[in-house]
Amino acid sequence: MTDKVEVLARYMPPSAAPIIARWIDYFQCEFKISKTRTTKLGDYRHPFKEAGHKISVNNNLNAYAFLVTTVHEFAHLVTWNDHKNKVKPHGLEWKRNYQKMMSPFLESKLFPQDIEHAITNYLQNPAASSCTDLNLSRALRAYDKPHKYVRLEEIPQDTVFSIKDGRKFKKGPRLRKRFRCVLLSNGHVYLFNPLAEVEVLPEGT
Repeated sequence: MTDKVEVLARYMPPSAAPIIARWIDYFQCEFKISKTRTTKLGDYRHPFKEAGHKISVNNNLNAYAFLVTTVHEFAHLVTWNDHKNKVKPHGLEWKRNYQKMMSPFLESKLFPQDIEHAITNYLQNPAASSCTDLNLSRALRAYDKPHKYVRLEEIPQDTVFSIKDGRKFKKGPRLRKRFRCVLLSNGHVYLFNPLAEVEVLPEGT
């Protein structure tokens, strides 16, 4: 138990680590700190054949994002225990479990005020991913370590940028919730989330 708490405390606020360690033991869950995945921050797999509950969370998340994602996945675990696959993955049952399981961390005031405020608003109707709530995602990302990438919403229209796979785009206007961007190599149009991380390229690139 002590070793588990020490490892978890490297990735989340230390005061949250004992609670998560107890959850891991109580639910007999295989908890994995995963390499970075571009498509998801965390994952839950329900028991199958001889395997028990499995949760994985990306290792590159800041401490607050790591904790929020971990609670999200444990809410899936509890929902599975209660209902198996008879309810929607992010239905009312999951939302209630997520709200309940986040309560001890909010009550202990371990989040900075801006994140606490964003979580409180998000919990009124939690979505499938914290990434889809722009306010919560912005609040969490404010605590990321500095790097060369910026959010697409932060750069001017007509700026040329690249994404992590190397493709180059020109930023266009915002259409409702997303930005219309043109892939320079073939002129195809793509719609980008405002919080997409991009690298600004020099003019004339």
